[in-house]
Amino acid sequence: MPTLSEFLLKINIRASIAFDEPMARHTSFRIGGPADALVAPEAAADLALIVGKAGEEGIPVAILGGGANLLVGDRGIRGIVVDTRRMAGFEIEEREGAGPRLRAAAGVSVSRLCEYALSRGLGGLENFYAMPGSLGGSIFMNARCYELEMADRLEAVSVLDVRGRFREVPFERRAWSYKSSPFQPGREEAGAVILGAAFNLERGEAVAIRATMLARRADREAKGHFRLPSAGSMFKNDRSLGRPTGAILDELGFKGRRIGDAMVSPWHANIFVNAGRATARDMLALIDLAREETFKRLGVAIEPEVLFVGEG
Repeated sequence: MPTLSEFLLKINIRASIAFDEPMARHTSFRIGGPADALVAPEAAADLALIVGKAGEEGIPVAILGGGANLLVGDRGIRGIVVDTRRMAGFEIEEREGAGPRLRAAAGVSVSRLCEYALSRGLGGLENFYAMPGSLGGSIFMNARCYELEMADRLEAVSVLDVRGRFREVPFERRAWSYKSSPFQPGREEAGAVILGAAFNLERGEAVAIRATMLARRADREAKGHFRLPSAGSMFKNDRSLGRPTGAILDELGFKGRRIGDAMVSPWHANIFVNAGRATARDMLALIDLAREETFKRLGVAIEPEVLFVGEG
């Protein structure tokens, strides 16, 4: 097998490349060891070349969006991490007899996409404003905010599938559910790389759209989302429990609980934060503690929505 530098030079892609790049610089937790190589391609064709050629050489590839829902291990990630954030274009398609369609690339930040929709007087995405991360990651997780999920506005998702084909996956409601998409492990489109998406939006009053966006940002600020590095909500909400997971953890006295510099936010018990120099090991220990105590004391199993990647 060639070295990574030899491999990346040989395939002649348009991309920025960094070796032994600390992933703590690229995740909202500000936690994570080095990636052997972090590659940010300019376009989908460059991404496809990386994925295809790396597969031929047996080089592992991981996909990174905004890094908002990831906990990267302290020893980092072997192989290539593909950062999609340079693939961040968007456009409006006008259609007769239907609402406007917004197309966007996977690397665009969710907030930037909301701002663009606002600039064109389009409503439908404003609940997601100030949610950290990229469009690709929010689709993969089927992000949900204020009773609206990404799937509610999706028309189609553009992907590079496991056979190396560029393909558009039409939206089918049955394939999407709470914090679940067809691109997650074990699902029908597992292994596909999300390249972008098309959304069905509607004309709206810019003043009202902006007001909702500002209200969502203010609510996130009040909950302490931005006071310390975090990944947003740590655990999924199980509606059968009748109350949010944050309320359950608050009842159990988890606000402010910490292991090393990994801490449960003093402002919201379902937000785990990096209070200084938290390690992935400490954060995982705190996550396990919350799960164990919740099950032991209430008989409730809570499921993280944050993904762990890399080596411990």
